[in-house]
Amino acid sequence: MKLKTPTMLAVLGLAATLASAQQGVTKDEIRIGTIQDLSGPLAGFGKQARNGMQLRVDELNEQGDVNGRKLRLYVEDSGYDPKKAVLAAQKLVNQEKIFIMAGHIGTAQNMAAMPVQFDKNVVNYMPITAAREMYEPLNRLKYSFAATYYDQIRLALPKMVKDKGAKKVCTIYQDDEFGLEVQRGAEAGLKAVNMELAEKTSFKRGATDFSSQVAKMKAANCDLVVLGTIIRETIGTVGEARKTGFNPTFLGSSAAYTDLIHKLGGKAMDGIYATMTVQNPYTDEQSQPLRFWANKYKTKFNEDPTVFSVYGYVIVDSFIKAAQKAGPNLTTDSFIKAMDSITFEPDMFGSPKSTYTATKRLGNDQSRLSQIKDGKWAVVSDYVAP
Repeated sequence: MKLKTPTMLAVLGLAATLASAQQGVTKDEIRIGTIQDLSGPLAGFGKQARNGMQLRVDELNEQGDVNGRKLRLYVEDSGYDPKKAVLAAQKLVNQEKIFIMAGHIGTAQNMAAMPVQFDKNVVNYMPITAAREMYEPLNRLKYSFAATYYDQIRLALPKMVKDKGAKKVCTIYQDDEFGLEVQRGAEAGLKAVNMELAEKTSFKRGATDFSSQVAKMKAANCDLVVLGTIIRETIGTVGEARKTGFNPTFLGSSAAYTDLIHKLGGKAMDGIYATMTVQNPYTDEQSQPLRFWANKYKTKFNEDPTVFSVYGYVIVDSFIKAAQKAGPNLTTDSFIKAMDSITFEPDMFGSPKSTYTATKRLGNDQSRLSQIKDGKWAVVSDYVAP
């Protein structure tokens, strides 16, 4: 039998190491990927989420490490286009060799990108969308943090119908997975109070003119309108309604809960409601830790933080906690094992406590209501759980 030379043994050893190497994890680095909308209709959200993520990455790298490793954030732009999201995922997974996909924004975009990730055993971690598909059907590579659009509306609507004495509830929604989830939540919420939608109207993603949809709802005498809208669609719909003297109660989901609504929409936005899971971090009226955080963010990025900045920050913060718990030998399997017995306590941003298990991949299902009063979102209810 021929003895193996030291050179051959070294080569075999290297081959074994490479075969067992974990993508995206080196001796001193963990690679995090994210896909944001940096150039499309949600660019306002996407840039804020990216900044929040970068702030937490930089803090960690300046102050410490995760079991000896620094974090590196790779950012790609989808332009809020599912086809571009697939290309972005392919680049991050196959070229940049990321360990995890974190905080990817958009429902349709996540749906398109997930197969690319799952093919390479890359976890889809805390996407910035409240769609049920982010944790259903159960998949070991899926983790979600936001109460679903469906549950947000399903739970908030019956109480609002009662409080406002609404007789005709209607919905305007974006014609995609996101908008349909809001619409389905509205139907389920109304079913609980023996009502049906009086009118349904939709618009294509990226639409800018909502006059025909508003005219349709006005003609149907809608007194409460559920908004399956995001930034400019919320402003466009509500602004058009106010212009024509149509003033129903407007209820949006957490997708409409952003300071951009009142900053860009102005006085016309006063009075609208939205469900939310973390508080918008206004710099002038918060607790000291939050004020400190908000000013740190503003100093770094030269703009006020927003709820999407908070999402980005908290997503990376929770990843750090789970990766620390996974231990020095960080792999997809050890990370999943750590996540499946973790609890994240309430934080300074007002998030409720969240827990994960092998069969529970949505951390919590709670949301509460805010209303724009005098140009600012004000919390108007406690958390409502199913």
